[in-house]
Amino acid sequence: MSTLSLTKNRIQSIDVLRGLVMVIMALDHVRDFLYKADLAKAADAAMDPTNMQTTFPMLFFTRWITHFCAPIFVFLAGTSVYLMCQKKTKKELSGFLIKRGLWLIFVELVIITFGWTFNPFYNLFIMQVIWAIGVSMVLLGILIHLPIQAIFIIGVIIVAGHNVMDIPSVSAGLKGTFLSDLAYFSNFSIYTIWKDHVALIVYAFLPWTGVMLLGFCFGMLYKKDVDPLYRRKMLLRIGSAVVLLFIVLRFINVYGDPLPWSSQPRGSVYTFLSFFNLNKYPPSLLYLCMTIGPGILFLALIEKMQNKLTNIFNVYGRVPMLYYVLHFYLIHLIVVIVFFAQGFGTKDIVPEGVPFFFKPNGLGFGLWGVYAVWAIVVITLYPICKKYNQYKSTHTKWWLSYL
Repeated sequence: MSTLSLTKNRIQSIDVLRGLVMVIMALDHVRDFLYKADLAKAADAAMDPTNMQTTFPMLFFTRWITHFCAPIFVFLAGTSVYLMCQKKTKKELSGFLIKRGLWLIFVELVIITFGWTFNPFYNLFIMQVIWAIGVSMVLLGILIHLPIQAIFIIGVIIVAGHNVMDIPSVSAGLKGTFLSDLAYFSNFSIYTIWKDHVALIVYAFLPWTGVMLLGFCFGMLYKKDVDPLYRRKMLLRIGSAVVLLFIVLRFINVYGDPLPWSSQPRGSVYTFLSFFNLNKYPPSLLYLCMTIGPGILFLALIEKMQNKLTNIFNVYGRVPMLYYVLHFYLIHLIVVIVFFAQGFGTKDIVPEGVPFFFKPNGLGFGLWGVYAVWAIVVITLYPICKKYNQYKSTHTKWWLSYL
């Protein structure tokens, strides 16, 4: 049986890819929590593993491979919305998307923020990918009434054109406000909400909305009446074209990312890394091409593939929200265990000037320790995800579509 087969109208190849990026994503978050740089290599690399002056290849790769996660996840979220169109009217889908989008914003600000910080006082509200997906869903819920050609054009304009706003003469009159940072310019911008409570804008929503709109249009390839051979041919063509666009534009080094690649004084290896060192906050055109293009090619390769490994990734991909929420709490619980095991005490629970509890300076492991904890997190969550997936597959309760 092909992995394209439907289970309760779910396409398994899409779930496999989504599951794969969810598993990879956990690596980045374990690194955020528990990586302690080797001082002999460069302590600054712990803060920015893509800094060409301080990073090293394995650390750069550990960060770089996780770049695929958010773009593919948002893109496939749009595809899943299109597949819902096969079962709902536009009016029903619009209402659902707006409600689910608002729910996701709440989940980000309350549930996921606490998973990150373990701070019951909520001194910090973190606005990351789930917030961006939530806003994008609300906007798609409004735009869903337009013809799909119009949605595609809007998506292309946003994704291909938003780097124009990185040009100083264009951005000069737009930057500097809360709304402009929410929409595009935020680079971990912090805004005070009220005394001792701030919001950290990590993901500006506009580029991600463009990704979701294009993912929605991409869903047309997965309509029931599309010939599988035609779909695979189109997946290969589209994926290859996007990858080629990335290579050409990146080589030209003129447009598509605010950080040009350059010859590095540390040698050819770092020059090669510089070529792939792209801007995520906000996601540049080249960043999105570099990640989504291979994702589309991967969909073509796994469409007829089904084995034990794809079955495992399929489980994670069918329950992404549960996995996403639980993995933060599990990682942070491991942080608490490591905190006491490494000799920190109650006086260190609330680091001075840091809103993340149980995360003082000096906590954590080297890179191989990070990989070990990542494996523990992924393996621990598998039976929970499998059990919940079985429950979802046999029940039709309304709230299941929100988790």
